[in-house]
Amino acid sequence: MIDIDNKDEERHRAKMAKRKAVQDAEVASKTVEKGLLIVNTGPGKGKTTAAFGLALRMLGYGKRVGVVQFIKGKWHTGEKDAFAAFGDRVVWHAMGEGFTWETQDLKRDIAAAEAAWAKVLELMADPSISLLVLDELNIALRYDYLDLDSVVAALKARREGLHVVVTG
Repeated sequence: MIDIDNKDEERHRAKMAKRKAVQDAEVASKTVEKGLLIVNTGPGKGKTTAAFGLALRMLGYGKRVGVVQFIKGKWHTGEKDAFAAFGDRVVWHAMGEGFTWETQDLKRDIAAAEAAWAKVLELMADPSISLLVLDELNIALRYDYLDLDSVVAALKARREGLHVVVTG
């Protein structure tokens, strides 16, 4: 262990006391509880994993979570198995037809995205859901499977307190 003299210890204590005062004031100023809209996007892996980390946190607080997958098909995933352990506290809907380069059927992909969006609207209205993970919604929007303005308007108008994570 490093030998720390009393002068360094006192300087550190004063610095951390100032830091604590700033942090405490910041936390005290946050008096409005509101649902967050979080968008995880970009190339590479980790977007859905990050969203599922937030879902686990919400479940840890005893809340209910909804997951709607827009592109991923109905194949078996370890994530779905893991969340199944939470029973009815997780509502899971894998509604995609698979990756767009696999289906190669625009009408089918649009119909699947519209059905998934209808499920999202249903879950957004359910007051027992605290967090919605809209997995790969950004892909459905990128390919114009859904109307961007309508989706943004619905997300902005979501009920107070509902957290939404969009991935893709």
